[in-house]
Amino acid sequence: MDEQIQRMKVLGAGIFSLVLALGVARFAYTPLLPLMQAQAGLGLAEGGWLAAINYAGYLTGALLAASISNLVLKDRLYRIGMVMAVLTTVMMGLTTDFWVWAVSRYLAGLASAASMLLGTGLILNWLIRHNHRHELGIHFAGIGLGIAGCSVAVALMSQWLEWREQWFAFTAIACALLVPALKWLPAPDTSGVTRTGAPMHDNPPSPLFMRVFMASYFCAGIGFVVSATFIVAIVNRLPGLEGQGSWSFLAIGLAAMPACIVWDFIARRTGALNALILAAVVQVVGILLPVVMGGMLGAIAGALLFGGTFVGMVSLVLTMAGRYYPTRPAKMMGKMTISYGVAQILGPAVTGWLGATFGSYAGGLYFAAATMVLGAVLLVVLKLIERRDAHVLQRASAADAAG
Repeated sequence: MDEQIQRMKVLGAGIFSLVLALGVARFAYTPLLPLMQAQAGLGLAEGGWLAAINYAGYLTGALLAASISNLVLKDRLYRIGMVMAVLTTVMMGLTTDFWVWAVSRYLAGLASAASMLLGTGLILNWLIRHNHRHELGIHFAGIGLGIAGCSVAVALMSQWLEWREQWFAFTAIACALLVPALKWLPAPDTSGVTRTGAPMHDNPPSPLFMRVFMASYFCAGIGFVVSATFIVAIVNRLPGLEGQGSWSFLAIGLAAMPACIVWDFIARRTGALNALILAAVVQVVGILLPVVMGGMLGAIAGALLFGGTFVGMVSLVLTMAGRYYPTRPAKMMGKMTISYGVAQILGPAVTGWLGATFGSYAGGLYFAAATMVLGAVLLVVLKLIERRDAHVLQRASAADAAG
């Protein structure tokens, strides 16, 4: 019983860290973007650049995570990142200077990488060492909870508070989230065995598998970032939906909360790669529905499909990293997220340019959907590579046995 309580506290630390770093420090910006454009003089292109700078910080964090093997150092940087998430939130309300906002968004990106990669890696390492099922569905519910919570908070606070006061309110929320995010995650175990004494061995995929996997994850990054960053502004600009965009962001968050657990179950039945292919196809539909179907129904349906898939794909990919590298999951997580992170820099910048050129962010959704289709094709190719690699390994084992 004590072991189960400890497991829930460790997963709870992860959930609170994701709500703090991904929800408050990173994605509170999305529902507040229209408000900052209306009240703080933030332009269309500048809004895109701030999002791109945020992802540049996230990419820097991914590079750092991919280069570190020391669990103690990862734990220290994770804790620094959680404090940074609080500080970058308060920075947003202290000024209207674009460059201070840019610094805040960059550091918030670093903080979100600390939670998403270092924190997730530490939690996955703990689960494996304590012989728990190494699935991250419960942990990643924090992303959806953070998105939905921020959306509801902005919808409620906007009736009484201006944009600046809302950033200060989010800072107070961040301070409360910081306590369990730090307190409930134990110091890492640096031994090379599980709690029962079983050795932990890495089982890396082939270099070709990794290259194609990273390319498909790049496509997933484009698909994710355009909708996640601009969905509120996109829906607000659709005919008859002025001021309704925050409902789409709320729908994304609500769908994302149980999504990872659902995709864990699907992956158990179909295999992780088949689950990823299915998620990619569903996400394409979700991205396009707001502009193809139109109306509030199209916006909400698209948001539910998008929210129900993007975080599931991230969870599946990072869980696969843990299976390939149980002793150092954050290393492969970091490499995969570099690919995802580059996409998250290019996506908002391209969408911002499309918005400034055509007066609408909607073109960004077509760009995101086309990229996701390519990503789904690459995942099918990945299945063929996996089959080939398994065949080569089987022949090599047979030759060794014969020899």
